Amino acid sequence: MEMIKLEKQIKNGILLFIIGLILSGVTAFPLETELKILTDLLTPSTFIHDWISATHEGVKFANDNYPFLAYGTDWLAFAHLVIAVVFIGPYLDPVRNIWVIKFGMIACVMVFPLALIAGPIRGIPLYWQLVDCSFGIFGFGLLYLIHTKIKLLETTKSSNYAY
Repeated sequence: MEMIKLEKQIKNGILLFIIGLILSGVTAFPLETELKILTDLLTPSTFIHDWISATHEGVKFANDNYPFLAYGTDWLAFAHLVIAVVFIGPYLDPVRNIWVIKFGMIACVMVFPLALIAGPIRGIPLYWQLVDCSFGIFGFGLLYLIHTKIKLLETTKSSNYAY
């Protein structure tokens, strides 16, 4: 009974992570529209509004004058979707595919140097770099929890088979 509950918790956690990857991937396609909506929704002349508005202007200018640049974010979106597919392996067989969970945890840690090194080089405000880092924090936390439960499941399964 405990194994079934553990397997369900693991599957739910992996499913949540997959959904997060899919959402972050799919939302990379309509960036200009999303930024316009956010600009309209946020209170004018606040630091976040000003940043989102400037970002919208930059994306709009690039899309109007250099639409091929958006191809880069299309590939970013595609990468998120492909990575989400990889997590189907541990969803189906968590113990055998725990390496995918470890890969995901490593990727989440790698968010920090990217955000904190490339961010200043690209002129990204510190608060936005921290927003990006939060994805690494939440992703790592969820995957660490899943990893711990998979190790427990592995121990439970092996003790049930030891006669």
